[in-house]
Amino acid sequence: MTRGEPEDPRAARTRARLRSALLEECAERPLEEVGVAALVRRAGVGRATFYVHYPDLEALAVDACADVVREAVEALHAWRGRPDPVRAPAALPEFFGSLTPHAALYRALLTPGGGGPLGRVLHRDLRAYSLRERERAGAADAPLVASAVAATFAGVLADWLHGDLQGTPGEIADQVWQLLVALHASR
Repeated sequence: MTRGEPEDPRAARTRARLRSALLEECAERPLEEVGVAALVRRAGVGRATFYVHYPDLEALAVDACADVVREAVEALHAWRGRPDPVRAPAALPEFFGSLTPHAALYRALLTPGGGGPLGRVLHRDLRAYSLRERERAGAADAPLVASAVAATFAGVLADWLHGDLQGTPGEIADQVWQLLVALHASR
C-alpha cells in the first residue's frame, strides 16, 4: 500500500483484532511471556496472517500502543492562546491517568530515559509536531527546541512509568508542563 491510498478494510480489521488480542494477553501476562500462538488463537487468525501484517510481536505491540503517542501529542498541544506556565492543560493529567490499564506494556516498550521502540515513535511524532508549530510561529532554533521538547517529554513519561519519578498523574503533568513551557520560552 502506498501513502494516500485507502487501507483495505479487511486488513484494518485483522490488525485491529491482533492489537486487541495483544492488549488482552498483556493484561494477563507481561509482553515477554506472550507467544504468537496464543495471540493468534485469541485473535482468531492464522499464524501466517499475523506475519503478513507484523514482522514480530514487538512491531504489533508498538502498533497497539500507537494511540498513546497520538494522545500524548494531542495532550501536550491541547491549549490555545497563552499557556499557563504552572498548570498543565486538563488533557495532560488525563493522559497520564489513562496509562494505568496497560502500564506494564508501556514500560516494556518505553525504556527509562525515553528510549525503546515506543520511545522512538513518541520522540519522532512529538518532535515533528513541535517543529511544525515552532516553524509556523517563526520561532528561533525550531529544530533544537523541538528535539528538546520531544526528548524531555519522552524521558519524563518513561521515568514516571518506571517509578523513577514519583507523583500523581496531575503532579507529573504539571511538572513536565513547566519544563516544556520553560524550553519554549528559552529561545
